[in-house]
Amino acid sequence: MSSYTPDSLRSIALVGHGSAGKTSLAEALLHAAGAIPARGSVDKGNTVCDHDAQEKEAGHSLNSAVFSFEHEGCRIHAIDTPGYPDFSGQAIAALAAVDTVVLVINAQAGIEVMSERMMQLAAERKLCRMIVINKIDADNVDLPALLADIRERFGRECMLLDLPAHGGADVVEVLEHDAGDADFASVAAAHRELIDQIVEEDEDLLARYLEDGADPAGAELHAPFEKALREGHLIPVLFTSAKTGAGVKELLHVLASLAPSPAEGNPPLFHRGEPGGEVEAFAAVPDPEKHVLAHVFKVIADPYMGKIGVFRVHQGTLRKDMQLFAGDGKRAFRVAHLYRLQGKDCVEVDSLQPGDIGALAKVDDIVFDCVLHDSHDEDHIHLTPLAFPRPMAGLAVETRKKGDEQRLFEILGKLAMEDPTFVVERHPTNNETVIRGLGEIHLKAKLARMAGQYKLEVDTRPPSIPYRETITAPGEAMHRHKKQSGGAGQFGEVHLRIEPKGRGEGFEFVDAVKGGVIPGVFMPAVEKGVRQALAGGVVAGYPVEDLKVTVFDGKTHAVDGKEVAFTIAGRKAVIEAIRNARPIVMEPIVSIEIVVPEANIGDLSGDLSGRRGHVTGTESRGRGLALITGEVPLAELNDYQSRLKSLTGGQGSYSIDFLRYAPVPPQLQQQLASRFQLHDEDE
Repeated sequence: MSSYTPDSLRSIALVGHGSAGKTSLAEALLHAAGAIPARGSVDKGNTVCDHDAQEKEAGHSLNSAVFSFEHEGCRIHAIDTPGYPDFSGQAIAALAAVDTVVLVINAQAGIEVMSERMMQLAAERKLCRMIVINKIDADNVDLPALLADIRERFGRECMLLDLPAHGGADVVEVLEHDAGDADFASVAAAHRELIDQIVEEDEDLLARYLEDGADPAGAELHAPFEKALREGHLIPVLFTSAKTGAGVKELLHVLASLAPSPAEGNPPLFHRGEPGGEVEAFAAVPDPEKHVLAHVFKVIADPYMGKIGVFRVHQGTLRKDMQLFAGDGKRAFRVAHLYRLQGKDCVEVDSLQPGDIGALAKVDDIVFDCVLHDSHDEDHIHLTPLAFPRPMAGLAVETRKKGDEQRLFEILGKLAMEDPTFVVERHPTNNETVIRGLGEIHLKAKLARMAGQYKLEVDTRPPSIPYRETITAPGEAMHRHKKQSGGAGQFGEVHLRIEPKGRGEGFEFVDAVKGGVIPGVFMPAVEKGVRQALAGGVVAGYPVEDLKVTVFDGKTHAVDGKEVAFTIAGRKAVIEAIRNARPIVMEPIVSIEIVVPEANIGDLSGDLSGRRGHVTGTESRGRGLALITGEVPLAELNDYQSRLKSLTGGQGSYSIDFLRYAPVPPQLQQQLASRFQLHDEDE
């Protein structure tokens, strides 16, 4: 196998909305580069990237897939990502592994929800961005209007790198050509606009360009082109048809010659620091000779190879048989096998350099988002975290067969290990296991995998809503726990005050006791009791959040002072204080985005109002569709998918994201409180 240095490596993520043709474009790139003998088809289920049985049945990607190919002396690592919002966790995670994001837009559908979301995230991550308009040969496309929309949404820095020609059967490149036939726009004008934009990045080049008027040589344009990409001053726009191959070779050339190498892109920021201490930000150096730093952006639970950690090398060289550490782990593991992924295939390699994407198998210490390193000098190093949407859609699950409970938790653990937007909650108070994801389709895919791959059937029902409790005023209380039943007794007295904190600020415990009236050895027991009370709830049985608890006085007994006594005293004192502090129940409010036919805007707006929600905006999406944005309590969305289907004839779709917690209406708080009985007996 050929060996590549970091300057000849490229890494890209194909992102965009569902049905944009990302997987088909991946096939076209692999075929045009000679990596596969023939292009596969999503419809036939024989593509490199959509290799999972579920993906073949669904007809679209559910997981990200890594592949690579060689072209013009470069190795290009690429990640094909899912396009539907329910599976956006896999797409977002891929941003940590690449230098360039290639947004693929369906020429027929235009800019859709995930297109905007991924472009925004890529910009926040300071990744280089390119736009590929795919399916240019399809019927009823208006490419000039789409280009105008792209520039309106993403900025005037979106500039043509090629243009479609001969009815979408071909493209003409505009960086190196100032003349030619195109289906719309002028090749000469696009060429001049692009050159003007690039030369502005280099003062000397700009001065010469203005003086003699001649185009700079291609070699002179490379550095300012990369700088324009890095700084977001240029977002190249290209045209392709993955179906016919139009524009694919031109895209390959751009990726090899103009996409940044690891040294040319904006390096991701790492952070070094002990937990709870000062944190120092630094950038990894793509130097093969330095200590190893690699980031795990994907974990796969493979039925044959076990846990597979997929990572991007940012610094140093990984080699077979070397010793590595995972995250803050103290025990090193040996790299027995090192892989490069090609869809479902693991190709064994001897080494990986900065810019490479690779994989390790059967290493239990590897977890999502951990940093692999080869020295304890790199302990407590983390990559700047990605912003994932909070999983809010939920289902309560239970096994159909008694005795399968342990298997259920093992399988759910594997599914959660693979997906940063899939979480498992266990609520012992109501004996409920809840799975949460980004939407109904996301959860259905997990249940289908449990049934198909793991042969485990479960029953589901709507889950309990994750309400929270908090206080709206200061409060104060004391409790003396005294117990005597022959022999040594129990004694502990705690005085404390509580005060509300801002939403999302969490819990704070302060020891303000003076004079040793509560010995320091018992203060952890007091805090334990306080935390027990907060976890169990006071008003309606939901966790209490966002308050400060200050213990300022108390008493002990030389003989009967016990940890258990101070735990009980702390618990009961804070319960009484909360009752005195105007407690309220809070409910999760989510933001909702609904794509519907324009004719249904009124029906959907009214339905949202009837669910205690409200519309915050509407926007035309073209092709007779509209985007409705709004806010609504999560408790009102249990049956929303079926309701949306009924109102739109199956043509609507929606996604939700956590927004904030807000007080429930007084009537609902009374209902919730009436169902709860606080058990106050001594322990």
